[in-house]
Amino acid sequence: MVAFKILAGGYDVFVATYLFNSTSSSLSLISKSPTGPSPSWLALHPTNKSILYAVNEAPTGALQSFEIDKAGALSDAIDTVSSGGDSPAFAAALSTGAVAVFNYNTGNGRIVPTTSSPLKFNDAAPVISFPQPQLPKVSHPHMALEFGREILVPDLGGDTIWRLSVSPYSTTGGYAIQGSIPQAKGSGPRHIAIANNRLFTIHELDSTLTVQTLPAAPNGTSILIARSSIVPPDPPAGAVFAAAEILIPAPTKAFPTPYIYVSNRNVGVQDPRGDTIAIYEHVNVGKYNEGLKLINQVYTGINQPRGMAFGPSDGRGGEAFLVVAGVAGSAGTKVFRRTDGGRNMELVVTNLDIPTRTAFVWL
Repeated sequence: MVAFKILAGGYDVFVATYLFNSTSSSLSLISKSPTGPSPSWLALHPTNKSILYAVNEAPTGALQSFEIDKAGALSDAIDTVSSGGDSPAFAAALSTGAVAVFNYNTGNGRIVPTTSSPLKFNDAAPVISFPQPQLPKVSHPHMALEFGREILVPDLGGDTIWRLSVSPYSTTGGYAIQGSIPQAKGSGPRHIAIANNRLFTIHELDSTLTVQTLPAAPNGTSILIARSSIVPPDPPAGAVFAAAEILIPAPTKAFPTPYIYVSNRNVGVQDPRGDTIAIYEHVNVGKYNEGLKLINQVYTGINQPRGMAFGPSDGRGGEAFLVVAGVAGSAGTKVFRRTDGGRNMELVVTNLDIPTRTAFVWL
């Protein structure tokens, strides 16, 4: 038997723990651990998999730390610290021991160090505020990605990707904006990934996937290599799409090609087949015809998939599986298996105990 525990956050007051058995193709809800309000994004400590960080996506935003026991249940919150603003939608545990948390509604956030214990926060971290675009638009930071010594923050409202680094003027090792990577006006960059020395961005407002060169810091020139609509063919009349997530799992022996998986969210008239996960290949890298090739559109039966996560590539075969759920409807949580080397996916199992979920981590 190969069993995996999966933690799942959502817009409620608990983190759910599922047990996925890849041999029997079963997915069971085994516990609900109380948290602060709306633990909508979860992040594991980068080296200690018994430590979890969760946001509280609420008007008075917060970041919490928890211990995970052997059964996959959470302790009471060990520590709670303010996110510095309204509605943090993402948290990233950094290699430095700090945790980055940014607020969607107030255009700001913090990179909060931990103390001698990774479960305890140092509350001296300053609030980082992003420049506000011209009204009626406002800054909406939606993710943080550690890349080398930088933290990259896509700003959905500002149509840019901010570049943060440790400020030479800070006496506490705090971060400051050092530059940016502008994106197309009105595109709404939401989440990003880096692979093949390229920057991949999923844009919420125009439902596109882009690939561009990584510019030199802080404000080097970047070449847009390709832009592709991720909207599935023949959507129902009244459909309104808002792209959500991008994943590029690292190559393994079983899946040597690093395909790109991006989730659509239809926030309008629903398709009875549910929303899709589009699968792309980054082709002809470094050549004149480098670009993005759409491989597949996999209908999930889910309404508005926001968060999804591949299993771990630690020798247990977890990288074959993707867990995903929606933030609307009642389709529950589903696990899909990658097929055809990752070019397609098939449904393995569905659990309907909780109608919606927003974020996942595998243990």
